[in-house]
Amino acid sequence: MSDSSTLPPARLRPEAELAGDALSTPVLARAARLARWAGPDTRVDAGGGLVEEQVPAAAEELGLTGDDAAAHVSEAWRTAVDTGLVEITDEEAGTVTQGEDLALLTGGSPQDVLGVWLTALEAVLADASVPDLDDLVDAMAEGGEVDLSSLDWDPEAEAEFLDGVLGNLYLLAVGEDGPGDTPVPLPALAASVIVPSDMGEPTNDVLEQVSDAMMRLDDRFRLLEPIGLVAYQPVDEALMADADEEPAAPVDETDVARYGMVRLTPLGLYGLRTRLLEAGFDAPAVGDLSDKGADALLDGTASFPPAAAHAETELWLAGRSPLTAARELLAAARGSDPGAPLRRLRCQQALSLVGTEAEPALREVLDDAELGGLARVWLTEHGARDVPAPPPEMVFWLTIDTVAAQLAAEGNSEELRALVEGLARQHSGFFDTVWRVDHPATPDVLEAMGRLHPDKKIAKEARKAAFKARSQHGG
Repeated sequence: MSDSSTLPPARLRPEAELAGDALSTPVLARAARLARWAGPDTRVDAGGGLVEEQVPAAAEELGLTGDDAAAHVSEAWRTAVDTGLVEITDEEAGTVTQGEDLALLTGGSPQDVLGVWLTALEAVLADASVPDLDDLVDAMAEGGEVDLSSLDWDPEAEAEFLDGVLGNLYLLAVGEDGPGDTPVPLPALAASVIVPSDMGEPTNDVLEQVSDAMMRLDDRFRLLEPIGLVAYQPVDEALMADADEEPAAPVDETDVARYGMVRLTPLGLYGLRTRLLEAGFDAPAVGDLSDKGADALLDGTASFPPAAAHAETELWLAGRSPLTAARELLAAARGSDPGAPLRRLRCQQALSLVGTEAEPALREVLDDAELGGLARVWLTEHGARDVPAPPPEMVFWLTIDTVAAQLAAEGNSEELRALVEGLARQHSGFFDTVWRVDHPATPDVLEAMGRLHPDKKIAKEARKAAFKARSQHGG
């Protein structure tokens, strides 16, 4: 995800629901409890961490026992400091006080809570790019000093690697054909950032890199699950028992799950979208256009996948009466610019969601050269009476407009190929007439028909008609 092109729209849960999710994440919940526990007698060391003597009391406050208790206390305390839930008031004395942001978690708006959670997320993501502590200990044991080059660790490259993986996870979550709530296998996610898209069969070297990336991601996702970014099923420990032996390829779905499964949570989707927006990406969310004009709706949903366009349009319509909405949509659908045919297609799709109360708006445009065709289609489909038959030139104009819109929406799709075949079959002498249609897209549409039609004779007729149309349209 290296460019700033528009991403598919995310379908976010309501902010109040997401704020509730944020408050219940283990990392933020523990940080808040420690912040409330902290008082005048709490002491921190030079690095801002709790002094060792206070860790057992903090662990007890959090209900933590076992070998990991101290590590969880350390993480919770660091999160409390990073998010402003506690403040170090005197670095020399090592004293702390409750931070102003602690009150936001109970008395603030959902946005306030999510703001605190996003700060905690950034801190956890920064930690996820730091090398494994065991490697640091080994490096120190060998030389007494930490030589970062011996760890083969590049902090920027690590952060970039993680951002790339999370970016792909986001694209899968918002894509029309994405997994939805279905977890993604870790090997597939690792391969998505390692294997070049034009590579057929991956080489052994590339497969080794994928395997290494899986292990790194296993570590990262174990860290990112407690902050609520992902739901993660870790790699089965038994697969890593023999370091010298490559794990066998998975054979079925149960076996695939042993290699790790991950999905973004609704909170994670919100968090990643916020980060993408801050990084300069155009990352829309369904509902962004509900308070904008019809022109913004039709242009904005032009690049949306069908289900997202439908959801966005429903939200837009919910705030308007059917008649007002229909008039706004029809006015916004006019135009002879290159984007106009797709705008009219989106208008037609939006009007299909509007009830019969909109009928007067459609009757008002029956004589409009650009809108009269789609108005007749709508009125007929809604069972209206006395719908005048369209003049032949309007039928041909609407045909060109429809194919131009489909070309813009989908390119050379199978559906478009079927449409082209049907048109040529329905109208005898179609190409003798259609090249004269006064529509800016006529030459391009006829060229596309010549490219798409499987019958060579008909394809040649289409190309000839395109040549005539181009001559008529002045080039």
